[in-house]
Amino acid sequence: MFKKLFDFLIVTVVEDGSKSYYPTSAGNIALFVVIALLFIAMAVFSGSGKKVKTKQMVFAAMAMTLAFVTSIFKLPSLPQGGSISLFRMLFICLIGYMYGTKVGVLTGIAYGFLDLVLNPYVVGPFQMLLDYPMAFGCLGLAGVFSKSKYGLLKGYILGVAGRYICHVLSGIIYFGYYAGSHNVILYSLAYNASYIVPEALVAIVLICIPVVRNALSEVKRMAVTD
Repeated sequence: MFKKLFDFLIVTVVEDGSKSYYPTSAGNIALFVVIALLFIAMAVFSGSGKKVKTKQMVFAAMAMTLAFVTSIFKLPSLPQGGSISLFRMLFICLIGYMYGTKVGVLTGIAYGFLDLVLNPYVVGPFQMLLDYPMAFGCLGLAGVFSKSKYGLLKGYILGVAGRYICHVLSGIIYFGYYAGSHNVILYSLAYNASYIVPEALVAIVLICIPVVRNALSEVKRMAVTD
């Protein structure tokens, strides 16, 4: 029963003796259903008023859309996954900064599933969770500092660090054979830093510009006002 369901949702591709997994059309539909359920959960578990709940869903959808659009403008993808994109992590972190950790993490998880639909690179179930919903869900940890001075900057660094750790663990567990004679931990640390750190540094510079910081604070005020 489970195998039939798996084959219905996932297609297995064998290349050079290694297996990769990709969602089928039915699998992609299932992923969109999961994303919709996450948005419903965002509305249900939020303690805010109806108007603010609606704003949360609208801003979360906008953030995911902008993250997707900016992910199109990127340097070529690395051979085992990962690429330098234009501020997509920042848009997800912004939701955590505006609405707190719970909404931020749910938005990040939803975007992770969306990224799985658009850019799948899967070699195992746990690797899929680490590299997609868990990694992008960690960006929502920016909400930890939502009420703190310089909260977006601190939250962005925390969220990016969380995503980085997920990818490093995935690299150690599932992609260690690419390290060859090198230390697998150092290889995974360096490989994932090569595309996460440049994007993070550019975003940090942007956040530190006073005009941008003030503009984002104004956006937050608009987003949370009932």
